[in-house]
Amino acid sequence: MPIPASQPLPPSADSAAAGAGDRTGTAVTDNLVEANRHYAAAFEDPGMDARPVLKVAVVACMDARLDLHAALGLELGDCHTIRNAGGVVTDDIIRSLTISQRALGTRSVVLIHHTGCGLLDLTEDFRHELAAEVGQRPTWAVEAFKDLDEDVRQSMQRVRTSPFLPHTDDVRGFVFDVHSGLLREIDPRP
Repeated sequence: MPIPASQPLPPSADSAAAGAGDRTGTAVTDNLVEANRHYAAAFEDPGMDARPVLKVAVVACMDARLDLHAALGLELGDCHTIRNAGGVVTDDIIRSLTISQRALGTRSVVLIHHTGCGLLDLTEDFRHELAAEVGQRPTWAVEAFKDLDEDVRQSMQRVRTSPFLPHTDDVRGFVFDVHSGLLREIDPRP
């Protein structure tokens, strides 16, 4: 599977006109910055601490279809949200969870994978193809999987067995259905 090279769009003389309704290309960043200006104009500092109110860290996939705060009934300041491709527990997720628990007081971990995940269709061949294209082998694994439930179990196990995490008794894993919006809990035992 060839990896498409990113092609930047030509710069626009009028980014507002170019970005109207366009959510791709270089204009999207300009749109985001403009949206931030509107947000900041009405922003009031909530006076929160960096410690999550609910003492929970949520690890989930980066998929744009997952609105985690809405799906879980969370408000600003309730949790730490840690996202990556697939929501798999990697060394960097352990790093973030360790900081979340040891420095910022979280005690619970919720892991969320989802139906229709792009990692279901990838293999480690992606890494090899990338290395062939760019001339350098990535230092990271793709962490692709074929079985959602089994990968959630593996992620739960990685959290529960990490020597860096002091709080591993409340680790639960779920699969989010992108069509119904429902979570399905995964039994840690197969």
